[in-house]
Amino acid sequence: MDFKVNTVHFTADKKLVDFIHEKVKKLGLMSDQIIASEVYLRVDKNSDKENKIAEVKLLLPGSELFAKKQCKSFEEATDNVVDALKRQLEKYKSKVA
Repeated sequence: MDFKVNTVHFTADKKLVDFIHEKVKKLGLMSDQIIASEVYLRVDKNSDKENKIAEVKLLLPGSELFAKKQCKSFEEATDNVVDALKRQLEKYKSKVA
């Protein structure tokens, strides 16, 4: 599975990228059909404390899964996005099988 992290208007440190890579890699254990994953990290400009946004797009043969979450930290947002994608993957696998 190809893995790419894109950050908007900031640079993510290696520790954060490694954390996200580990979480997304676990989705690959659920399905070997995942071709690639794209992660987008953004900081929302409003003054709200929950201003970290994580978006993950999974590319599958003939399909694409997407989840977006906004939380206090990128780690928390990534956990929530991965949980949402796990549910989507299970639905996808039951439709394909």
